[in-house]
Order: sequence, then structure tokens, then C-alpha cells
Amino acid sequence: MSAIQPVFLLQDPMPQATPDAPIGIFDSGIGGLSVALEIARHLPNERIVYYADTAHVPYGPRQDEDIRQLTAQAVEWLYRQGCKVAVVACNTASAFSLDYLREYYGESFPIIGLVPALKPAVLQSKTKVVAVLATPATFRGKLIKDVIEKFALPAGVEVLPVTCLDLVPFVEKGLQMSPLCLNTLKEILQPVVDQGADFLVLGCTHYPFLKEAIQSIFAEQLSLIDSGQAVARQTARILIKHGLLSEQQLDNHIRIKCFVSGQNAEELRSILQHLLPEDLTWSIENIRVSHIL
Repeated sequence: MSAIQPVFLLQDPMPQATPDAPIGIFDSGIGGLSVALEIARHLPNERIVYYADTAHVPYGPRQDEDIRQLTAQAVEWLYRQGCKVAVVACNTASAFSLDYLREYYGESFPIIGLVPALKPAVLQSKTKVVAVLATPATFRGKLIKDVIEKFALPAGVEVLPVTCLDLVPFVEKGLQMSPLCLNTLKEILQPVVDQGADFLVLGCTHYPFLKEAIQSIFAEQLSLIDSGQAVARQTARILIKHGLLSEQQLDNHIRIKCFVSGQNAEELRSILQHLLPEDLTWSIENIRVSHIL
């Protein structure tokens, strides 16, 4: 892996974060809000700065080096906003960037990544066949391969990979329940159901927003698992370890501040109104980050 150096080297580090600093979350698009929601539920006193790189979504079909470059840029932006930790809420970005980012920032800025939730699916599967729905780039990465070797193979569980580059755009456009999306899901998932899969691991943070659509087709055949709750618990553990857990109750604060690089905040506003619960306060605005690298 080649090193990708943000222009602001840690020779010019940010001041040490305090417990009242926000949690930074990054994804290629709005899918990572599925993780942000779990963190907001699990940690009710925390504020969240969410960066969606909608100028470059989706990451799945991109080259490995391009994914690393964009991820480094996004995490550096969160660091410069004064966030106390960064959650890489993108399975594709996590697959190629976690080792470098953790080495680069060290203990001063903890990095939390995602791995498809294959382990619980392996432990619960009765048919010993589990499907994983993820991007091609996620399957190329080391993280998913390590999990398969460590948990699935010893348990004698067959893992069926499923990829479809059309799904992320459906979520980004708010078309999860459209006939075209439903037909696409049936087309790509029926083969793994026919092969005996009883669990489907949602290996992209956009895909939890497809749960209703998937369950409308395969409710009796596939149990769905994603990484959101596990990431929320890990974020809490990291904050406690570093003495960064906020204990100050939030009153009138905006819980999630969303920033998008694709200059499409107004287009996404109506979609977020359907994706996010009514009792959660949030905002969205455009941001340009191309000057970081």
C-alpha cells in the first residue's frame, strides 16, 4: 500500500480533543447514515459530524488507490473539524484504508472501521450457507477475506458473494421501493436463496436502507444482518478507553450535521426526511474539500 499523505501533516496536529467534541463519520454517500443512526441511539449525548463524499459516490467500482486517496482526504477533513474520533462508515473504504490511517494518526485520533457482520451470521445459520451483499471492492479487500478464513471456513459455512453496483444509486436517489429496485433485488438474491442461504449479510452501509425492500420479497427466507449496532458499541468502547465519552446532556443541539461534497444538499434533503426519524435533529449543507489534498 502506498502512503497517502494529507497536506496537513501531523507535525501540525490539532489540539487534543475533549469529550464535548463531535464524533466524525464518513461514507461515500448517505448510506453511512445507517451507522450514524445506530451511534446516535447508542450514545444519546454525542453530536455527530457526517461527511458524505457524494461527488465521488459510489466507491465500489473505483480503483483501490483512488479509494485510499478519497478516504484519506475525508478523514483528514473530519480531523480538521475537531472531531474526537473518525468512523469510516464505508465497507469499501475500510477494506483499503484502515491500517494506513491508524498508523498515520496513532492514538491521537482513533479510527473505527467496518467489517461485514459475517461472524454472527455464521454462528446462527442453520443451513450452513450465508450470502454477503457487498461491493466488488469490499470483496477484493483483506478484511472480508480474514473474516471468512477465521470464522466461516472452520465452521464449515459456505459464503456466497453477491455484488450489484446499481443498489447504492437507488438509495442515493430515494428509490428503494421502486419497481426497478425491487426487481433488481429479486434478480440478484433469488440465486443465493435457491442455493440454501438463510442469512444475508448487508456488507455496505447503504444496504440497511434496503431492508424493507428485501424483506418485502424474501421475508420468510432470509434473515438480515448488518454492522451498525456493533460499530456503535465499538465507538462507545473507544470513547471510554480514551476518556472522550460525553456525559453532557444535549438539549437544543443538532444531533447530526451532514456535509456533502457533491453540491447536492438540497436534492438530498427530501430523501433524508424519509430516511431519518422525525425526533432526530439534523442539518445538511454543501462543502468543498478538494483543497485538502
